Amino acid sequence: MRIRVAQPDDAPAVVALRTTVYPYLVRGVESTRKMIAEPPPEEGWIAFVAEVDAQVVGWVTAQRNGSTSTADFGDIGLLHVHPEHRRRGIGTALLMTATGHLAPLGIRRLRAFAQPEALPFARRHGFEPSRELRYSALDLSPAPVLPAPPPGVRLRPIADLDPHLLYVADVASAADEPGDVPVDAVSYETWQYDVWDNLGLDKAASTAAEIDGALAAFSLVKRDGDRMWSDYTGTVPAHRGRGLARLAKSVALHRAAADGVRVAYTSNDEENAAMLAINARLGYRPVASQWSCLAELT
Repeated sequence: MRIRVAQPDDAPAVVALRTTVYPYLVRGVESTRKMIAEPPPEEGWIAFVAEVDAQVVGWVTAQRNGSTSTADFGDIGLLHVHPEHRRRGIGTALLMTATGHLAPLGIRRLRAFAQPEALPFARRHGFEPSRELRYSALDLSPAPVLPAPPPGVRLRPIADLDPHLLYVADVASAADEPGDVPVDAVSYETWQYDVWDNLGLDKAASTAAEIDGALAAFSLVKRDGDRMWSDYTGTVPAHRGRGLARLAKSVALHRAAADGVRVAYTSNDEENAAMLAINARLGYRPVASQWSCLAELT
């Protein structure tokens, strides 16, 4: 077994591994390749793979979380090992390598996510479960009915928008999202990397709702072939309570289905009752869960 820094050419193997462990996550080969070759702007981002007999059997990322004002907070991302190679110390080796990378950056508090069956592993390494995240799926065959917007509401593909306006709406709508730390320090550079320049972002299907020329709500679609991820759906606080998030998401799903997408996935914090209710009305069904887990790095 060998742990090494991930390389762009690992992308196909990394995606195949992720699809095995997390069939409900959506990120294509080229998007993964770009992420490895041109890392996110967060300080210290790095990815490691585990190899056995020259085959990629494990993956993890580590980074300072640059999207929160909480000081010295870091993330261990998507630590996973192929089922046929578990209980051999590979997960522990990946975790130790990731935390070893973060410690010199001054990170003092860590977050990782674990599937329910991996919680004993997390606890053994000092991580305590904090919040439950629900993953849901929606069959898009046949395509959802295209809803008609109410008077005064204009629905537009985000391809028609100034990305800076979408960034402002995204930041405003995410400010009170439930989570372990507030998402209150997202720079335009980080947002542009994660959202606007993401190779998987479908700017024709992703939909915004405007009222009097102002961006009020939006729903983003990231796709890989006939699978999509509802990346984020939000409403600017001043326009909440009018059904705009559900409207924008319904239109985005319809547009994606009309362009060949057959299944949509999404995730929500279990305390995000409003979005869970919207997804239930749209027909999403739960397919998996994960827990955020927190630890002190000493």
